[in-house]
Amino acid sequence: MARKKREAGSASSEWLVTYSDMVTLMLCFFVALFNPDESDPTQLQQMISAFNAIGMGPQTGGHTLSQGKSADLGNTIMALPSMEQGRSLGSSLRRAMSLFEPEIKSNKVRITHDERGVVISLASDLFFAPASAVINYEDSRDILLRLGTLLGSQQLRGRRFRIEGHTDGTDTDTAVWPSNWELSSARSIAVLHYLADLGVDENRFQVAGFAATMPVSSDDTPEGRMNNRRVDIVILDEAHL
Repeated sequence: MARKKREAGSASSEWLVTYSDMVTLMLCFFVALFNPDESDPTQLQQMISAFNAIGMGPQTGGHTLSQGKSADLGNTIMALPSMEQGRSLGSSLRRAMSLFEPEIKSNKVRITHDERGVVISLASDLFFAPASAVINYEDSRDILLRLGTLLGSQQLRGRRFRIEGHTDGTDTDTAVWPSNWELSSARSIAVLHYLADLGVDENRFQVAGFAATMPVSSDDTPEGRMNNRRVDIVILDEAHL
């Protein structure tokens, strides 16, 4: 009788084994997702398959995922173009952060990521004199050289870029610029010419001037207006070509 009770108690705790397996798999899965650039696609697929196998009888290490007809043509999830493009943008973001680390700390460069792609924002006050579209080469040459190296790298081969000029909301000197539209556009074109001179294919660029229509800070303070005066170089996401 005591033996039967022990056997019954042992059977009632079998769910703990499945539960602990699931928790372990979830931990490994999310650790792998933390940096997908360094994850092995095959290992990720095996972990996903292991989730599907939980609760379906004896476990065999998670290799229970059967491939469909599309896999025979090489159309697996990890091989989709969108996955490759996403990994490329992620690595480009990290490289840009490393490349411009000193300027990020001094607020000369800001690097963000949004629906457009990776955005490298150059502070206009560093690159241009007030109301001017002539690049201040003495103060900005090193930054532009590194930018040209990044955009022309093998890592970004096939990528397209957009240069966006932005101003604050103060009026321009109409004797020089009819409005901020002309000033912001001219600054974008000046950056385009400089990058093209460095060897980046100009046919990969789009150019836009937004005047003061897309502020990133309040235009009511000098600091806010300084933040709004910028030139954004966008490494475009596929959906925004």
